Amino acid sequence: MRTLIRMFFRTLRLVLMPFMLLWAKLAMPKGVVRSADAQQQVERECAKMALYHFKTCPFCIKVRHEMGRLSLPIELRDAQHDAEHKEALLQGGSKVQTPCLRITGKDGQVQWLYESGDIIRYLQQRFA
Repeated sequence: MRTLIRMFFRTLRLVLMPFMLLWAKLAMPKGVVRSADAQQQVERECAKMALYHFKTCPFCIKVRHEMGRLSLPIELRDAQHDAEHKEALLQGGSKVQTPCLRITGKDGQVQWLYESGDIIRYLQQRFA
């Protein structure tokens, strides 16, 4: 029974995947426009961040849309298909759950922020 349920959800995911990727592409909002100096400052701050994600995860898509709306060039790391990123997420954040924002502070300390709502609030408070 467990195998049958697993196969059902795997098939459902395969059927829905192209539609989710299309939605992610078409629904991407236009980014905010900043002055060149302000955008360079944002880019320097974003260089210390990385988003661990799955391409078709609806919560990850939600965070990527907010990143697009705020014009944030945060590095995307695929934790689903890249074993190295998956292992880094497990070692650093202690669980393979996406989305997860890795933030390196000025002092070099690393913070792992899970949950799409928390990530979006953090990005809005810091960059909006």
